[in-house]
Amino acid sequence: MRSLSLFFLVTLLLSSATARSDDAVELIPLRTIPLEQLDSLLSPGTQPLIGKSAIEAFLTALDGAPPDWAAVYGHGHHDPGHDERLFNLNRERDAAREGNPALSRLVAFVWSGELSRYDPEVKGYPVAVGPEFIQTSWGIVRFKPEEVPGNLRVMPSKAVAVRISRRLAAHEKVEVFVVMTGVLIPSESIVYDFAHEEEGRGLIMPVVRVERVDFILPPPKPHASRH
Repeated sequence: MRSLSLFFLVTLLLSSATARSDDAVELIPLRTIPLEQLDSLLSPGTQPLIGKSAIEAFLTALDGAPPDWAAVYGHGHHDPGHDERLFNLNRERDAAREGNPALSRLVAFVWSGELSRYDPEVKGYPVAVGPEFIQTSWGIVRFKPEEVPGNLRVMPSKAVAVRISRRLAAHEKVEVFVVMTGVLIPSESIVYDFAHEEEGRGLIMPVVRVERVDFILPPPKPHASRH
């Protein structure tokens, strides 16, 4: 998992569609399964968009082919036609995407999370989260919730809570996968832009209306054998 210090971090109290109140706090179970077993947590028919190939296939089903980023970028922000070309790209692709059945498909994507110290009032762990940036042949993909969820705490089992507390007490990072499930919003479901860190590099942001959030703690890695 990429270090959260590389990301724009927001300390969030994640919420789901069933927890809309600003004051309500919902405890979400912390799963301890490999990410490869994510399908076991998802509703039937949900399409996991985690690996590069799965994301590229989904973008192809929606928009056919990547943009000609070089033509859209031109001479960059100093090019007087740059903003208009980018605006037209988004407008044309939004229109062409209308009615595509992939728009109504449940999808799941992953952000990175890091647990904070135990909150005794609600008996759970707050989470700091940040987006993942996936390098693909289309450009850099960054999934974006339409509204960033809020007001959840992670609730592990007692045995896992003991391990987490020990790691936090030792000032170790406890990283989790934050799995968000939902559908693309009807309009402007994918936003095309340029990455700020890489000049001329395309940035693709599928915008998802989040309906469900899951947390996965990766199983501990086996220790290497000592000789």
